[in-house]
Amino acid sequence: MKDTDIVRIAGWVVRRGLAGVAEEDLLREFCEKCRAAGLELSRAMALIDTLHPVHEGRVFRWRDDESNDAAMVEYGRSDQGEGAITWQRSPFFHLLQTGEEELRRRIGFGDAADFPAVQEMKDAGHTDYLVFVHRFGDDNAIGEMDCVYSSWVTRHPEGFSDAGMIALRRLVPPLALAIKAGALARVAGTLVEVYLGRDAGKRVLSGRISRGVADRIDAVLWFSALRGYTKITDTASPDEVIPLLNDYADAVITAIQQAGGEVLKLIGDGTLAIFRAEDPAKASAKALKAEADMRKRVQALNERRRAEERAVTSVYLGLHIGEVFYGNVGSIDRLDFTVVGPAVNETSRIASMCRSVDRPVLVSTAFAEALPIAERAQLVSVGRFALRGVGQAQELFTVDPGLM
Repeated sequence: MKDTDIVRIAGWVVRRGLAGVAEEDLLREFCEKCRAAGLELSRAMALIDTLHPVHEGRVFRWRDDESNDAAMVEYGRSDQGEGAITWQRSPFFHLLQTGEEELRRRIGFGDAADFPAVQEMKDAGHTDYLVFVHRFGDDNAIGEMDCVYSSWVTRHPEGFSDAGMIALRRLVPPLALAIKAGALARVAGTLVEVYLGRDAGKRVLSGRISRGVADRIDAVLWFSALRGYTKITDTASPDEVIPLLNDYADAVITAIQQAGGEVLKLIGDGTLAIFRAEDPAKASAKALKAEADMRKRVQALNERRRAEERAVTSVYLGLHIGEVFYGNVGSIDRLDFTVVGPAVNETSRIASMCRSVDRPVLVSTAFAEALPIAERAQLVSVGRFALRGVGQAQELFTVDPGLM
């Protein structure tokens, strides 16, 4: 590969990285350009850790022959089980432990295939195997994401030439930087979605981060909490409280999200969510569907927890519909993206009435009237009540016990 090719490909990598090209596409196009310039790569792989509640990171793969291998794979924990064994036997782990930045095995010319991955390449007829680790600065690590690993393989009869090694040493760092840029963008999206919710997260990433920036929207409001939570926390062992919250939060949040709702806030054992109500009938029907799904999930959860001899509870829920302010509230440098307004407070008051009337779900008159006729027929009145902090008494409804 000529020096002019290296400069050209390096510039291309920068442009593609700035354009936000998916990492698997970036790796594929990079390898194709290197091959066209005379560097006969046969396989390549890059991997980078991330910050995600489920996945530890992503692997990007390319090869010059036909394969059913996915171009991108998300991997789980590498510190336990089979994942830990595989990781500790890899050349990447070796570089991590030794502090070195490069490992090469000329497997077609007598070098030891001292790692399973290297042996696999040798068995497949490849002649040269090269691994890099490009580390970030100490202050630039995010969770476990502190470097980019990559491997490069050729089946050329002479292996990588001196010129080919020079080309890879010059070109892989800008490629690693482009992969890091893509990973950081994904981490930002993950963080705002996990902690703010999908819609609120998208709004924040689009630039709506100034205090006081809020929209007036119509929404179905959901506020739920766990029955007897205080008593449970007083009697359960401390190491049981968080697993209990996680179990029931998973049931509630999954039901809301699968029905099209947005979870905005977890407040101890409470959950605040909205269903956007451009079409009030559809939004209220979605919320009622989520309530039915949640109840089934909680029932299954309780059966499992009883079998494990662990504490069980139930969820009580208030539903309302109204206009709210949806946006940023807080100080100049500490904001919360949420909904505020009288309708939010009223929803909380409706939910708290569940304990007084001993019903698992209560909905407002406005919510009942917004429902399509078929769903409205599922409701029965529980009476008229004066809600604390609400100017007028109103009739509340619940789901017909015969349908629950």
